[in-house]
Amino acid sequence: MNTIRLARRACVLLVPALVLLHGAEAREEGKAVKPWVVYEGTEGPGKGKHIVLVSGDEEYRSEEALPQLGKILAKHHGFKCTVLFAINPDDGTIDPKNTHNLPGLEALDNADLMVIFTRFRDLADEQMKHIVQYVASGKPIIGMRTATHAFNIPPRKTYSKWSFSSGEWKGGFGKQVLGETWVNHHGHHGKESTRGLLAPGAKDHPILRGIKDGDIWGPTDVYTVSLPLSKDSKPLVLGLVLQGMKSTDRPVVGKKNDPMMPVAWVKTYTGESGRGTRASGSGRVFTTTLGASTDLESEGLRRLLVNACYGGLGMEDKIPAKSNVDLVGEYKPLPFGFGAFRKGVKPSDLRD
Repeated sequence: MNTIRLARRACVLLVPALVLLHGAEAREEGKAVKPWVVYEGTEGPGKGKHIVLVSGDEEYRSEEALPQLGKILAKHHGFKCTVLFAINPDDGTIDPKNTHNLPGLEALDNADLMVIFTRFRDLADEQMKHIVQYVASGKPIIGMRTATHAFNIPPRKTYSKWSFSSGEWKGGFGKQVLGETWVNHHGHHGKESTRGLLAPGAKDHPILRGIKDGDIWGPTDVYTVSLPLSKDSKPLVLGLVLQGMKSTDRPVVGKKNDPMMPVAWVKTYTGESGRGTRASGSGRVFTTTLGASTDLESEGLRRLLVNACYGGLGMEDKIPAKSNVDLVGEYKPLPFGFGAFRKGVKPSDLRD
């Protein structure tokens, strides 16, 4: 009888101990698994350079496009690439609908280049400050698709002037840094795709090396931009609106293609220190209103983005005659659409 009681007592004591041990292991594992992914660069011209790619949009699958771009830059060109995501804090999964949480932005503190593809984010000040400090530094920036309207921060918040519709800083980050904010769809969204044509006088620009008319195509539509672009902007690619969703479709006849809208351009910007006006850096910018994950199936667009990374970093002389932009691993992007992202995916699932 005493033996039975002792055995029962041992079990009562042992079970909580096992639960605590399991919990400790899970917490330890949680510490080790970061909510972002790093692709370490191999050999190549980019070795020693760190690119941080910031995803976070609800529609165009930046959470698929930027990991693939990061893999290409790391494997074929030697850049170290850190890819950040909108994260659901409850389960650690990638959740583009969460506009308030984008962990890992402190990686920008030692980045050489930022690639940003966000849409209407309203981040906590502790996260947002890293983007603000990066822009103030004058380091290079590449903006993709919805980065023209990257932020939607309510009035009276610390960084509200960065909003796409800001009156304080007209047009916010998009207009002031990238060259344009959200205006409108120019092509018919979901029905008229985009063919890229080299802008007049731009064919010899190093970012267009290895690219010719028609190499760039995407199922996303052309965005409206205010013409002419700012004086410090140079269009590189114009968007020919097509009648359908195939690369072989004919151009739309009429005003949509007369004049054509720029879909890729370069410019410079002068950084500001915090919310003040003191200039603290002047940097290079490349912006494209293409870039959905399905657009990256276009070899020409991938080459444009890779070349733009070289150009932003002042490495134009190292852009190959035809840069290697072969896809890395399986790439089967989902069509764009709200709420159409893959559920249950964690950044750790995207590691090589």
